[in-house]
Amino acid sequence: MSTLETVLLVLLIVDALALTTLVLLQQGKGADVGAAFGSGSSNTMFGSSGGATFMTRVTTWLAVGFFVIAFGLAYTAKERAAAAGQIGIPQVVTPDSEPEIPVVPENQLGDDIPQL
Repeated sequence: MSTLETVLLVLLIVDALALTTLVLLQQGKGADVGAAFGSGSSNTMFGSSGGATFMTRVTTWLAVGFFVIAFGLAYTAKERAAAAGQIGIPQVVTPDSEPEIPVVPENQLGDDIPQL
């Protein structure tokens, strides 16, 4: 694996972990119903509107980054496969001859097997 593929793979893993963590930290749409009955959403870190806009923007950029990195990995894998085909490495290895099947002599078949 080339250095570029290794770097892209590490970035993809870090991006996926950050995206997963950020999505799990966000509140669902049903949490807004509780705010209507006075559950105190003004005590949030990002103000009375909450972190919805900030977290939504970060989630969007992490998702875009995830797809860009994934497409970059796919492109490098395609280029590596094309280069391997050009330098003469066969894509599918087929044997030239039939494999030999070992033949067991009749006297070694096992006399201890009961006959039906």
